[in-house]
Amino acid sequence: MTRITPVLLAGGSGTRLWPLSRKSYPKQFAPLLGEESLFQASVRRLSGSAAGPEWALDFDAPVVVTGNDFRFIVAEQMGAVEVDPGAVLIEPEGRNTAPAILAAALHLAARDPEAILLVAPSDHVIPDAAAFHEAVARGLSAVAEGRLVTFGIRPTHAETAYGYLEVPGLPEEAQEPLPLRRFVEKPEAEAAARMLAKGTFLWNAGIFLFAAKDILAAFRAHAPDLLEPVEAAVREARPDLGFLRLAPGPWARTREISVDYAVMEKAANLSVVPYGSAWSDLGGWDAVWRESLPDDAGVVLTGGATAIDCRDTLLRSDSQQLEIVGIGLRNIMAVAMNDAVLVADMSRAQDVRKAVEVLKAKGVPQAGQFPKDHRPWGWFESLVVGPRFQVKRILVHPGAALSLQSHVHRSEHWIVVAGTARVTVGDEVRLVTENESVYIPLGAVHRMENPGKVPMVLIEVQTGAYVGEDDIIRYEDVYART
Repeated sequence: MTRITPVLLAGGSGTRLWPLSRKSYPKQFAPLLGEESLFQASVRRLSGSAAGPEWALDFDAPVVVTGNDFRFIVAEQMGAVEVDPGAVLIEPEGRNTAPAILAAALHLAARDPEAILLVAPSDHVIPDAAAFHEAVARGLSAVAEGRLVTFGIRPTHAETAYGYLEVPGLPEEAQEPLPLRRFVEKPEAEAAARMLAKGTFLWNAGIFLFAAKDILAAFRAHAPDLLEPVEAAVREARPDLGFLRLAPGPWARTREISVDYAVMEKAANLSVVPYGSAWSDLGGWDAVWRESLPDDAGVVLTGGATAIDCRDTLLRSDSQQLEIVGIGLRNIMAVAMNDAVLVADMSRAQDVRKAVEVLKAKGVPQAGQFPKDHRPWGWFESLVVGPRFQVKRILVHPGAALSLQSHVHRSEHWIVVAGTARVTVGDEVRLVTENESVYIPLGAVHRMENPGKVPMVLIEVQTGAYVGEDDIIRYEDVYART
């Protein structure tokens, strides 16, 4: 049985799926289709062993490459699907896919230069895991010959949001890996239609299979300037709880570039495995609409949504307090959250990123900040913010604890509405149960913990001259945050 180490890339921002996907909580961690996030579905798909009539795969513990802000989200979501990571590499800052893949390859090659890596984005939808595993197995013969393997999706329509791979021919049935003729950038509509009609072009999935030694040789040949800083970042990496922090100094010297531009478009030893089953990178709300299986009228409803006389329309509410209603809509996508609503023609799905840029230029917080602020102990959301006060809802996971802290500018009043809190205020420690409250005077050293077996929820009322998140002095923290 062939042993493969999955490398999951989980650092993107996914602005085309705003307002659900934002810089502080991108699409890979959101439950876009079903109860699990795209990241969790990717973890499940690339875990354990898989066997077919003529092939067998054995997946090692996955390596995840992500950003500092997402490290605890990664740990929490992997724990929820009961998969332990082999390593979680923390990028000091995003540098695109080439440095991320190189860091993972160097990390694994230090243990075994012959290690086989399956590199995949963590935000793709691949419903048929068995078919994908079979495609991976078909690529192993090329890997054994020292080739770099990429996976091309058989196109179903003239898509302008994807890059393309040209191959010499494309038989109907699955076959051995094909030689790559060329990469094609994201095309205009007319060019995409011509490529679809020609039948020798595949969508570029951005998924790769190779041996660690072979991808390192490719970087040495085609992007040698990346080697020194990334090698130093990996060599000087330091453990932090269950994570491995790449050294920020060397990492800052790496250029920002995709692996396609840095290596793949220059390599002569590239092969393509065609993949014909369902696949999507959910690169826009139109893709979410297609993957959500529209009804006979072409309507998709999610959450508190109601459609009357609508066709080819997506209506989605991700707020328990907000019902969205569409009447007589045609080819419309409307997505509602507590703090932002998107309404657009379905044909303009790729322009959502432009809206995010406009919001950023205006200084609108919703451009990048998610309503729920996820922390290692749980999450909080602001319910009301006004002059000299703020009201939050806070959820603390079982067994989790906030840092021992104090505030310079605000006092707080906590009311427990679910579960039980263990509260420290100065030298006093006591349990606070549902419908009980506690007052935290300005400047008091305090901590909140959940000693129970169920999530604890409380309402926090802050009052003071300043209620920003940076008004925190930490004295102790089980999550080693500074």
